Amino acid sequence: MNTPREAEQLIRSQKADMALVFAQNRGMQIMVDGSDPNMAQQWTTYALQTIAADRSAPATLHAAKNDSPITVHTSLLYNPQMKSAYNFVPAIMGMLLMLICAMMTSISIVREKEKGTMEVLLVSPVRPLMVIIAKAVPYLILAFGILITILLMARFVLGVPLAGSLFWILAVSTLYILLALSLGLLISNVAQTQLVALLLSAMVLLMPVVMLSGMLFPVESMPTILQWISAIVPPRYYIEAMRKLMIMGVGIGEVAREVAVLAGMTVVLLAIALRKFNVRLE
Repeated sequence: MNTPREAEQLIRSQKADMALVFAQNRGMQIMVDGSDPNMAQQWTTYALQTIAADRSAPATLHAAKNDSPITVHTSLLYNPQMKSAYNFVPAIMGMLLMLICAMMTSISIVREKEKGTMEVLLVSPVRPLMVIIAKAVPYLILAFGILITILLMARFVLGVPLAGSLFWILAVSTLYILLALSLGLLISNVAQTQLVALLLSAMVLLMPVVMLSGMLFPVESMPTILQWISAIVPPRYYIEAMRKLMIMGVGIGEVAREVAVLAGMTVVLLAIALRKFNVRLE
């Protein structure tokens, strides 16, 4: 790139994760997206090692009449201090919202089946859809309480910026919460006991969220087969969207892909869950 502004715009628009800016005074600037500290460290290390290796070729890195070495500067955009909180706060948000909404919703509905009170509710004048909504609303409110608490702690305790629009952060989080509630409803349709619902939630939610969402390990560094599996893990897209909105401060257009995937998953899961909801509880 010719100017740092062009490089920053390229990274901000998600067209690149790292850019090299060459100056006329034999200087070079490495600009890296630091919103994910783990990957930023890998990219920076790789670039510096590559440049150091190339310095052994004078024809490449030294001018014919000037044998002075090239000066390399590194700039970490959005996270210059390399704080791990920038990476873990969006990840914790994705994990807690998924576990609270999906796991608790599934257990709550299955508990009614075990006690035999679900039949009473379904034969009452209240429509089955209203029963489902009534069971989900408390966890929806709890999820918003957790979300707001995390955002406040991130901003005022951990020093994580909320660079993007708070409206879009809450809007995307609402979509994700609805997706988690839909998944919990689907699990409740399959499970007949609270223990089965808990085990299914742990297998379907806990392990994939921790291992495959990019929370602990960058998706890009995973084996190809695990990257394919991670493509169906909803928290992966929510965490990516939150990192862009909170840390990078991009607009909703820059996270359109993640929002579209989350919306598609929500529609599919909700449609399947409602279709499988057995009104008569055979």
